[in-house]
Amino acid sequence: MSDLAVNEKLEKVCQEAYDKLDKINLDEYNDVKEKLAWCIGSYSYDKNPAGLYEIGTQALDALKTYKKEKPRLVSKKLIEDLEKVLSNN
Repeated sequence: MSDLAVNEKLEKVCQEAYDKLDKINLDEYNDVKEKLAWCIGSYSYDKNPAGLYEIGTQALDALKTYKKEKPRLVSKKLIEDLEKVLSNN
């Protein structure tokens, strides 16, 4: 897969992570959620994926933590997709 295709997948999965964090709607995740939203917007402007990798990793950690508490509210597929795309860095 080309770098561009990988980065587009990263952007898509980060958007899904943002949507899930937004749906969870807990104050403890607001910081990572806001950073993720900023990085998604920044990537769409400059196509530099560095922030998506950095904050995507934080979002992955947050989602894994939440999944331990409420396993049915975070899909295994979302976690796996994030892990897979972040491992391409």
